Amino acid sequence: VLGARAWLGRGLLLPRAAGPSREPEGGSSSRDKDRSATVSSSVPMPIGGKGSRTNCSPSVPQKVPNRLINEKSPYLLQHAYNPVDWYPWGQEAFDKARKENKPIFLSVGYSTCHWCHMMEEESFQNEEIGHLLNEDFVSVKVDREERPDVDKVYMTFVQATSSGGGWPMNVWLTPNLQPFVGGTYFPPEDGLTRVGFRTVLLRIREQWKQNKNTLLENSQRVTTALLARSEISMGDRQVPPSAATMNSRCFQQLDEGYDEEYGGFAEAPKFPTPVILNFLFSYWLSHRLTQDGSRAQQMALHTLKMMANGGIRDHVGQGFHRYSTDRQWHIPHFEKMLYDQAQLAVAYSQAFQISGDEFYSDVAKGILQYVARNLSHRSGGFYSAEDADSPPERGMRPREGAFYVWTVKEVQNLLPEPVLDATEPLTSGQLLMKHYGLTEAGNISPSQDPKGELQGQNVLTVRYSLELTAARFGLDVDAVRTLLNTGLEKLFQARKHRPKPHLDSKMLAAWNGLMVSGYAVTGAVLGQERLINYAINGAKFLKRHMFDVASGRLMRTCYAGPGGTVEHSNPPCWGFLEDYAFVVRGLLDLYEASQESSWLEWALRLQDTQDRLFWDSQGGGYFCSEAELGAGLPLRLKDDQDGAEPSANSVSAHNLLRMHGFTGHKDWMDKCVCLLTAFSERMRRVPVALPEMVRALSAHQQTLKQIVICGDPQAKDTKALLQCVHSIYIPNKVLILANGDPSSFLSRQLPFLSTLRRLEDRATAYVCEDQACSMPITEPCELRKLLHQ
Repeated sequence: VLGARAWLGRGLLLPRAAGPSREPEGGSSSRDKDRSATVSSSVPMPIGGKGSRTNCSPSVPQKVPNRLINEKSPYLLQHAYNPVDWYPWGQEAFDKARKENKPIFLSVGYSTCHWCHMMEEESFQNEEIGHLLNEDFVSVKVDREERPDVDKVYMTFVQATSSGGGWPMNVWLTPNLQPFVGGTYFPPEDGLTRVGFRTVLLRIREQWKQNKNTLLENSQRVTTALLARSEISMGDRQVPPSAATMNSRCFQQLDEGYDEEYGGFAEAPKFPTPVILNFLFSYWLSHRLTQDGSRAQQMALHTLKMMANGGIRDHVGQGFHRYSTDRQWHIPHFEKMLYDQAQLAVAYSQAFQISGDEFYSDVAKGILQYVARNLSHRSGGFYSAEDADSPPERGMRPREGAFYVWTVKEVQNLLPEPVLDATEPLTSGQLLMKHYGLTEAGNISPSQDPKGELQGQNVLTVRYSLELTAARFGLDVDAVRTLLNTGLEKLFQARKHRPKPHLDSKMLAAWNGLMVSGYAVTGAVLGQERLINYAINGAKFLKRHMFDVASGRLMRTCYAGPGGTVEHSNPPCWGFLEDYAFVVRGLLDLYEASQESSWLEWALRLQDTQDRLFWDSQGGGYFCSEAELGAGLPLRLKDDQDGAEPSANSVSAHNLLRMHGFTGHKDWMDKCVCLLTAFSERMRRVPVALPEMVRALSAHQQTLKQIVICGDPQAKDTKALLQCVHSIYIPNKVLILANGDPSSFLSRQLPFLSTLRRLEDRATAYVCEDQACSMPITEPCELRKLLHQ
């Protein structure tokens, strides 16, 4: 597309090597592979620069910090003592580049990124490389989680001009911020098959001096091509595509890539991708009587079960790691991200609704227990992530997974007690090791451990059912369950004494919104007020610390300060589309779980602000960033892929439908239709890249149910009807509590609510579509029957 490949063979395309820490968020497309280090460029560059190699062992950090010391981002602060003269993203850096006529070196990552740590150690702590960057470039560091707009623009360039993307992402820009070379992780020096970072810097320096005009022209041409390629608009289309067709094609594409044995999609690495599981559950519901419908349900439930039994789940401390490096879900990449926990809690709760199997509800509760313990600020907010790396012992160099892995000897020493009534001599340690697949030599193959840091170590992964383990040793199943739980608790207590992984204590509005949904939905499904209270506290945190009352705008970030305080950057980082979309979803879920209409009112106000700041009145759909906030960036994009997180446009489509259901306001529905129409070409071409939007398209074309419960919110009969609704998987609904007050917020929005009456003064349910309602129902079992139709 961009004519860059023809000259990449001249020495700048790096072959597959150690990949970046986290791949770009993608559905089930080719982008989901763990990516090797690649360089992409918009201009040919000579080989050159191999004359003077240097030993790039990390140097002692300089005593004087660079200007990143004034930032709040944990990632930027990790680089504050590099010998590189780093600038944060901003006008000061751009002005310097223009004034001194130097290219900008932009490096993007995040604080729990393994390969970002590697590149910092090898290259950014190196004095000579630092000198090279300081002399010939203006170096800018960006936390991708603070500035997803910057990340998205330049990742689009890297992905379009190479075989993939990932982090760290390193891109060279003109002083006008147009990209001309980009790549991911670079080793410091040339290898047999790889170009080193120092060599790349020397080549770019040479090109900037000798061929700058050609480089600038090509850069402009690339930007123009990217702009045309990334445009999403309604064009001449009047209506979105057929939901039935998109559903069928999306399901077929997923079915083709499904792993029958281990669940999940594609070979390895394997990602949780909750958006796909959500789609499969929705597909099952609308195709229950067909073979494809039951197949979709089986695919989703099997995947969730295999993930929960695998090493991607932390069996000792709960929660899920980022992804599995192998097909079996066994050896994870060990970082833990808040957005995974939030979405997986919902997926496992829905699996429980659908199957009735408490295995799934137990996993959901475990996830939320982990978040409450490890990722929660005392004021109610939620932290972003825990690192993959930590020191095996204090004072040692961090290693990936050190906090999570076990040797046989450690387990034997911790669990030496004999197991009574076993058919052979057995300790509780041996029982646990058998069940979770620990071996003397370690259960991590060398191919999963390229740096040799995990020799002799084990990742816990369930190898047998409780019944099989019990039968193997002639024990009662309940006794085995108790012994294993006791053993895991002892490992958990022992693990507390290990050096902990780095915590990224940055709090993001978007991910906090997802987590509010996680607690609200799971709490409602399981009927646990305690979990709903976590969601309420999360929403209160967002309103207190991440919302500017005067402008009605959300802030993107805040940070844990000393003594439990909350700090903000100055000036504040304002919210992006995903912050509004995910927070609005969280508030809608929280209203349905708590029936407190103040959350619904706030959601509607935030939606108004989102429409004002991000809506594309010409092309339809939402831009990812405000026009003012992204001033100077060469592209203003609309995210077109549901990946590790759903795209904000997909979530917004659902939000608009739900808000129409809560208010009857036609404007919400009109916007939803425009949005789905704008993305219709993308859905038609690759429906599997937008499973969450295909779900919204189905909800729109099937129409949402309004389930209205008339009753006193504190009365037992009201709660029984509400709990009946929450126990059933009904994705395309809004749940409304009508308390009989005609002046209440919802009665003012939906006048027909005041015509619905309680039957014989008992809590009464109505199921309505297009303001036509069912007969009144007072018995939960009758309501269940109607909702299952």
